[in-house]
Amino acid sequence: MCEIGLGAHAPRGHGLPATGYGQSYGSAYARPGYRLRATRYGRNIANAHALRGYRLPATGYRQKVTEAQPLRGARSRLALVALAFAFLTSTAAADDVQTLLAAADAYRLAHESAKVETEVVSMKHGAVQKERRYTVFQRADRRSLVLMRSPAEQGQKVLMLADDYWLILPKTQRPVRITPTQKLLGEASTGDIATMRWAGDYTGQVVGVESCGDTDAGDCTHLSLQAARKGTTYARVELWLSAANRAPVRADLYLASDKLAKRARFVLAPGDDGLAVSEMQLIDEIQAGRTTVVRYLSRMAHEAPLEWFNPMFLTRSEPGS
Repeated sequence: MCEIGLGAHAPRGHGLPATGYGQSYGSAYARPGYRLRATRYGRNIANAHALRGYRLPATGYRQKVTEAQPLRGARSRLALVALAFAFLTSTAAADDVQTLLAAADAYRLAHESAKVETEVVSMKHGAVQKERRYTVFQRADRRSLVLMRSPAEQGQKVLMLADDYWLILPKTQRPVRITPTQKLLGEASTGDIATMRWAGDYTGQVVGVESCGDTDAGDCTHLSLQAARKGTTYARVELWLSAANRAPVRADLYLASDKLAKRARFVLAPGDDGLAVSEMQLIDEIQAGRTTVVRYLSRMAHEAPLEWFNPMFLTRSEPGS
């Protein structure tokens, strides 16, 4: 058997192997950045317990190992601090976006629960094609009811309960499930009419302050928004708010495929509750020359009875009759 004497040196880049009884290493040398392997018996390595997660300091070629420096703990603490900072920063940014969206929503609907009389006009190359009237009841708990008032649609209703939409037709006993992108008239979908809020439905970030484009609104705050719920009408919204008063100026509306579906323009006018969106213009980006104008004829605070928001009730009864 080969006997290893005192003062034996480990080859460069190698740990000391476990060789059994009688091992006696007076000193141990390790290449910078390498660990020592612990021998089983007879260790005489001066303070060379290089535990997992520790790295030996690099001080030169054939250095003598006398200590090991703990790095993993310090790095873990730094990583935790960085993660906490990133979390707090992102949370503050999200809160700021929601504050901006709530301010913009107030220009479209000043009351948590309201009754809104709406007119929708479908146009092609500037010529009016169709006009329809709707009465919209909205509640603060994500419930909306759209009653169709025009003779061609009389008796039809659209009910929105959070992420679910139903179409109720006259003289039928079964509500029909629809999507928020289902067209009501022209480019106006059920979601465009039934919902008038962004806060809570979308999350995102502030892109920055920039020109509002082809408007006279001056500078705008650009928000890039992603849907936070499955029942939203659009998967992504690029929204520009007036930097002066946070009123909505324009928006680009994207489908789940990330295809630009419509561009929206918002017209503001004085109302009973102050400056408010009086008109939303929807410009079709898929079919050239088509535009739909949604006019808000009146708004008033109104809390509709809860029974109106029951699909089975609506198949049997007419709200308000």
